[in-house]
Amino acid sequence: MSSSFRIPKARPDGAYGAVMTRVARRMWGQVPDNAYVLWHNRAVLRAVFGFERKVASWSALDAHLKTYAVMASAGSIGCSWCLDFGYFMAREEGLDLAKVRQVPRWRDSTAFTDLERDVMEYAEAMTATPPTVTDEMVARLDEALGHAAVVELTMMVAVENQRSRFNSAMGLASQGYSDVCELPLAVPSTT
Repeated sequence: MSSSFRIPKARPDGAYGAVMTRVARRMWGQVPDNAYVLWHNRAVLRAVFGFERKVASWSALDAHLKTYAVMASAGSIGCSWCLDFGYFMAREEGLDLAKVRQVPRWRDSTAFTDLERDVMEYAEAMTATPPTVTDEMVARLDEALGHAAVVELTMMVAVENQRSRFNSAMGLASQGYSDVCELPLAVPSTT
């Protein structure tokens, strides 16, 4: 599967385009397809990149829990680009890739702890339209993680909703990042 850009793929040019291309290739091996879309509106591109740098600095929530929440949210939306990139980033972060492979099917998997299951359930509940988050979900997470981590978890899922919905709306699909991980890209069925 490859992206079917719903607006033409932009060609980054000038000094900023050269720097962006060089940095992206150094960090991820290639330029992410969403950068080609965002290039059409440089003010939006700069705002998104600046915000993502700040998001990357958050540290109240365990990085593994954060990854599972983000991937569960992306899977709920059905963003194959986000799952593809998520697998790649999980490998870069040193997660157990056999376990990561189970995220789209976490309910049927025995690989996850109760806390990891609570985090993914919360991510899916936040992602539902309308959201189906309950007081009990938040109370369980708050007791296990603390206020700061629950706030970060909630914002991470909200951020992933923004990413996944943007990428899906723009026609972006798996770009091959997960090929490096030797993981099959799986988008859960809606049944």
